[in-house]
Amino acid sequence: MILKKYFGDKAFYKMILSIAVPIMIQNGITNFVSLLDNIMVGSLGTEAMSGVSIVNQFVFIFNLLIFGAVSAAGIFTAQYHGIGNREGKMYTFRFKLLINIGAALIGIAVLVIFREKLISLFLHQGEAKGDLALTLSLSKKYLGIILIGLIPYAVSQVYASTMRETDQTVVPMFASIAAVLTNFILNYILIFGNFGIPALGVSGAAIATVISRFAELMVLTVWAHKNKDKCDYLYGAFSSLRVPAGLASQIILRGFPLMFNEVMWAFALTVRNQSYSIRGLDVVAAFNIANTVVDLFSVVYIALGSAISIVVGNQLGAGAFEKAKDTSRKMVVFSILCSIVTGLILIICSGLFPMIYNTSETVKDLASYMITVSASVMPFIACANAAYFTIRSGGKVLVTILFDSVFSWVVVVPAAFVLSRYTSAGIHIIYFVCQYLEILKTFFGLLLLKKGTWIKQLVASGDEMSY
Repeated sequence: MILKKYFGDKAFYKMILSIAVPIMIQNGITNFVSLLDNIMVGSLGTEAMSGVSIVNQFVFIFNLLIFGAVSAAGIFTAQYHGIGNREGKMYTFRFKLLINIGAALIGIAVLVIFREKLISLFLHQGEAKGDLALTLSLSKKYLGIILIGLIPYAVSQVYASTMRETDQTVVPMFASIAAVLTNFILNYILIFGNFGIPALGVSGAAIATVISRFAELMVLTVWAHKNKDKCDYLYGAFSSLRVPAGLASQIILRGFPLMFNEVMWAFALTVRNQSYSIRGLDVVAAFNIANTVVDLFSVVYIALGSAISIVVGNQLGAGAFEKAKDTSRKMVVFSILCSIVTGLILIICSGLFPMIYNTSETVKDLASYMITVSASVMPFIACANAAYFTIRSGGKVLVTILFDSVFSWVVVVPAAFVLSRYTSAGIHIIYFVCQYLEILKTFFGLLLLKKGTWIKQLVASGDEMSY
């Protein structure tokens, strides 16, 4: 009886994996190519790797801002698609386009105006000496080129998200794969100067990334505009900039909290990482290696979280509350078990990945330590991730904000800030404490799941939206 309570049958896992595996494959390919790219940049030395890593901290915030914006409007796109309202889909597509382009322009302006100040926040000399001036120069050079790719990325996310919300999931996957493969191939050519091309170093890495953004956008737009029967929201989408005020206000009212949460969470991680950087440039390089490797192994629990939001969300929408509770419970257990396996594999391999990089032994040893610590806490993070997506599927936006970004700002960020600035604790202790504070989040998540307040039916049959 206990086994049936916490473990599903063969059909249950087949259903879950049918949703999660494609997400794992797509994210896995993306993260694996990112690892290879990271290794190629890392071969240029600690300063180059650190410089690129610092800039990518800011790009990460921008990417989550874009993700939050399209997710906010996407709630309405999906509902309009469900009731067959083509005009509604067109307006949400247009809203996404306007918001994303606006966000990209603001992001470019901020990074251009404050680029040296922002980069310098991460430049500190530690026990292992590094060339801070060279790192700053390489960061500025990389950022100057990478900014060109922000607008095409923002526009491509408008197309990709709308396709997914209207049941066209394959094309965004292929576009994403095309982008990462383009990035990888061009990195090999441009960074090292292969096939008669001069070696461009970090500039080559930036150029490769920008071209891959345009490649992704081209795949999406060409397919969409050639298949308007499947992308009917494109009819009239560019005839004007008008979005009904009622719809715009509803998207902002209901969707802004989600976007706010994503951005604030990204800011929290960046501030935490900046606190790590206080202990030196070698810490920035080691964290970059560790984070890239851990991301590759995290695709399992992240994909399972996405599967939870889809399956549990559908069950809540259908009013099958007990079934939703049962699914959530079994998925939490499944996520934990999968992460125990991936965590153990990662611990075993923790010393191997850093050896591939052209950097100092200090950086390699620290990266190996960070990988081991992250791997050991992975089952707890997987549990918290499963709880987060379950709670979000019930529409508890405020609770998810408290559980996600507020927790990071109230617990993790202050711990990193105080330990790095007001104690003599080494990076080993600081990193360990910040990672294991995530365990508190796990217990909060399990408590919220047990209370069952997340169980809520947001829509009812026959509901329509009108403005």
